[in-house]
Amino acid sequence: MLARQKMPLQDPGIRRSNFKEVALGYTDEQAVEEAKRCLQCKKPKCVEGCPVEVHIPDFIKHLAEGDFDSAIKNIKTDNALPAVCGRVCPQETQCEASCILKKKGEPVSIGRLERFVSDKELAKGSEVPERPKPSGKKVAVVGSGPAGLTAAADLARMGHSVTIFEALHAAGGVLTYGIPEFRLPKDIVKAEVEYVKKLGVNILLDSVIGKIDTVDDLLLEFDSVFLGTGAGLPVFMNIDGENLNGVYSANEFLTRVNLMKSYRFPEYDTPVRKGKHVVVVGGGNVAMDSARCALRLGAEEVTIVYRRGEEEMPARAEEIEHAKEEGIQFRLLTNPLRLEGDAKNWVTHIECINMYLCEPDGTGRCRPMPLSGSEHKIEADVVIMAIGTSPNPLVPRTTTGLEMSKHGTVVAKENGETTKKGVYAGGDAVTGSATVISAMGAGKIAARAIDDYLKTK
Repeated sequence: MLARQKMPLQDPGIRRSNFKEVALGYTDEQAVEEAKRCLQCKKPKCVEGCPVEVHIPDFIKHLAEGDFDSAIKNIKTDNALPAVCGRVCPQETQCEASCILKKKGEPVSIGRLERFVSDKELAKGSEVPERPKPSGKKVAVVGSGPAGLTAAADLARMGHSVTIFEALHAAGGVLTYGIPEFRLPKDIVKAEVEYVKKLGVNILLDSVIGKIDTVDDLLLEFDSVFLGTGAGLPVFMNIDGENLNGVYSANEFLTRVNLMKSYRFPEYDTPVRKGKHVVVVGGGNVAMDSARCALRLGAEEVTIVYRRGEEEMPARAEEIEHAKEEGIQFRLLTNPLRLEGDAKNWVTHIECINMYLCEPDGTGRCRPMPLSGSEHKIEADVVIMAIGTSPNPLVPRTTTGLEMSKHGTVVAKENGETTKKGVYAGGDAVTGSATVISAMGAGKIAARAIDDYLKTK
């Protein structure tokens, strides 16, 4: 009961050369055995740790009985994107962190079980619940990322007419352009988006709000607007050499690789520089994704440079472990000072300095300080800056009466209500760069608030 089923994985020596999914998923037998580990607690703490409020023990009980259809139906009453969550949600710090089995052993593999039943359904086709009686109200959702898709799905199930406006040529937001194929296959994202569309949601692609229409314009046609525009504006260190050729923001690099399939160039005509010596600056999931993509593109050596230690790295432990297994090098307690280039302005080296940790900073993490005299250079013909993102200012700049924070995020109440009447917001547009599941939770909360608003309008 204390040891959980291991997830089958591609061999590191093989997967480092392909973009196929790393985790292979449970077999039927493994999934049922894992589900039987659940104690079916009368007061399940795991549910409290789920931002989208999935009734976890209920779906696991169905799974343990071999009733996969009932298990996925149970999940989808609360979560429209279970195949996504089962792959990229950090369950280890949320639902699984509260599992009672963790006190003496390993928690139930809730995320892997969610993935299992989701994949079972996708293999045979998703069932769509009956649509409710139309409310006569119309809602515009700006952005088709996890927050926007969740808000749209919930609002549609409440009977409202929902239209999503997506700026790019494919729906999914960060699920499509930001997370690599080997962690989240694009066919999975497409299937989840199709399910949301089957709920009655209309998705308009290549529709940049702030250009074709403003939020003020949308309010003339729609009864309410939800802003799920994410945080896609890259952040740089503002050090010398960041404008050299071969220097990418992680946002651009991953968009080229994921959405535009540059790893299949020239079949797809958006190339990306395939360096021999690639350095990725940062310690989050985006840094791990960038490094592992660079490796799969043929780099001889990929190095992650991070100014703190491994314990302070915000990336999931699973992603760090997979990166190490694949041969990614880690230069911890190391901070970039400048980038150097050749006569043709191509990056050749990144100069760094060693750091040491002293007292914790405002976030509770140990503050890194430079170690005098420890400057050194690392060879690099590609450098990827993965130190964070901020919200794109286009929508706020073209919207009247919408209060913004000094960090460029939308100011909103806990229920997503903004300072502009009828306009709600959630996800990275409000919090700054965060997790997929937290954005989904914000979309769910905002959907309820919008429903209340429409009932009283």
